[in-house]
This record gives sequence, C-alpha cells and structure tokens, in this order.
Amino acid sequence: MDERLVANLKRMAAERAVDLVQNGMILGLGHGSTAKYAVDIIGERVKSGVLQRIVGVPTSEHTAAQARALGIPLATLAEHPVLDLAIDGADEVDPDLNLIKGLGGALLREKIVESAAQRFVVVVDESKLVRRLGTRGPLPVEVTQFAWEAHAGWLKSLGCRAELRRAADGVPFVTDNNNYIIHCAFPEGISDPVALARALIQRPGILEHGLFLGMATEVVVAGADGVRVISA
Repeated sequence: MDERLVANLKRMAAERAVDLVQNGMILGLGHGSTAKYAVDIIGERVKSGVLQRIVGVPTSEHTAAQARALGIPLATLAEHPVLDLAIDGADEVDPDLNLIKGLGGALLREKIVESAAQRFVVVVDESKLVRRLGTRGPLPVEVTQFAWEAHAGWLKSLGCRAELRRAADGVPFVTDNNNYIIHCAFPEGISDPVALARALIQRPGILEHGLFLGMATEVVVAGADGVRVISA
C-alpha cells in the first residue's frame, strides 16, 4: 500500500478516535506511528481551545516528549489511577478485537496505562485486520537483559522463531524500562492466544508480552471505503 495513502488512513482513524475526547478527560496517550497522529490532533485541539483541561498519561518517553512539545499537560498513574479514555494503535487486530501490540517497543507501559482506562479505543488502517493473530508479524515479548539468551531458547520451545530485537546499528534495542525485546514469529500464527499469554507471563524473566486480549472496547478502522468503528 502506498505510504502516503497509509498515512492518510492513519490520520483519518486518529481523527475519529479523538472526536471521542471531551473536556476534562484524563487520557492514555499511545505510542507508535498511528498513535502519533492522535496525539498530534489532541495537541492541535488543545492549542486551539477546542479541548480544555485535558491531561495525558503517556505510554513512552517518546510520547511524553511529543505531548510536552504540543502543550498537552501530563500526569502519572500515581496521580490518576483511573483514566477516562486511552487511544493507541495496534499491529494486528483479530475478529474478537484481540490485539498484538508492541512492535514500536513500548508494550509494557502501553499495557499498564491502557489497563487503567475505562475505555480503550484502538486506531488502525485496514491492513492491520487479521483472521488469526501472529500471521502478519511477530509477537514482541519484553524480557530482562539478564539471561535473555535463556528466555529466547525457552520461547523457541513454544514453536516460534525467537530473535532479539536490535537497533539500526545492530546493538540490542533497549526499552524505556531498560529491558530487551524478543520477537517471536509463529509460522502458522497463534492458535490459542489465551493459552500462550498464560504461559508467557508465568515464565520468570518475561516481564510482558504483546498480546492485548479482551482490552479494546472499540477499534476505529480506516480503509478505502472510509472509517468504521467495530465495538467489542
């Protein structure tokens, strides 16, 4: 798909999601290429005065810097443990609105923030819709730097190809939490996401995974025929 078209679709989906934001809301601000558009639009509306008394809780240091530059007031979950709304993108969305997220590298903070939201709205272009999770790309798994090779070996025993995520210069990618990420590619996709999620979180040294199951309340999808909203 043409990059400019994809960018337009992402912005369309983001605009629809931001239309849900009301004055005085405490918002979870997502991370990634689609969420960036949502944060930009929120910033534009705050600057113009359309949105007032908005407070954001960012899911990454990058998002925090973006929000500050746009004049969006920020807070923490310690200050606001319950959020009115969170808006973020996703790498894959299945028919039950289960997600794979985290290929942007912020999955742990994303899950913490978005699990605190009363309403979690996901914004995607239609290419992110899949019949089975894991068929479009790998599942990111955040692990401790300590013994990461052992974690990778154990992950391979689950039937996936497990590779350490690396930065452009070849060094290991390090998350905002000072951890590593292992990308797990399942040849036929993930047959049982619930069972996999349970197995992953029970493994010592695995801190979080990119399976966001039963969390999304709505998914805003932009495609060639316009924007539609799928509700859980």
